[in-house]
Amino acid sequence: MSYQIHPGIRASFIVFLFLILVLILIFVSLNIFGTAFRKLGFPPEYSVYFLFLSLLGGNVNLPVKVEKITITINLGGAVIPIVMSGFLSTMVSPVDVIIAVLIMTFLIHSIARPVIGRGIAIHALLPPFLAAATALIISPHNAPLIAYISGTLGCLIGIDLLNLKKYLILECR
Repeated sequence: MSYQIHPGIRASFIVFLFLILVLILIFVSLNIFGTAFRKLGFPPEYSVYFLFLSLLGGNVNLPVKVEKITITINLGGAVIPIVMSGFLSTMVSPVDVIIAVLIMTFLIHSIARPVIGRGIAIHALLPPFLAAATALIISPHNAPLIAYISGTLGCLIGIDLLNLKKYLILECR
């Protein structure tokens, strides 16, 4: 004998399972993010605030006018990470930070390529991998801090600032 579930119940059950899966993923992600923040020297609760501000600020672009061109800096993707990097920089050796940022800037700038219609592109997993490797080589005992700082500042300088001229040329096409 074969049992069949009513299609409406089956669809509701699948949606219910999907929502449970999404909630589990959110809680696991927040736990991982909280653990990472604890290792950076912050209370885990701050991870939720930082995540919320970055997501909320991701839609905010602050204009900086240069002649006829308007350049914007993203609040969630640049300003907040720069402030965070500045704060974390006070907890480690400035020499380690400068060396790591210079290495990351050089590596990222040499790898990033202009893509017509998209801007300057780099594989998404490459910067964190390079930042972690660089931090482990330069300062193993402060690797999480150095990795965050060099990854953030190295990418912003190496991809965005040093390629600004290329990006403007791409936009003019």
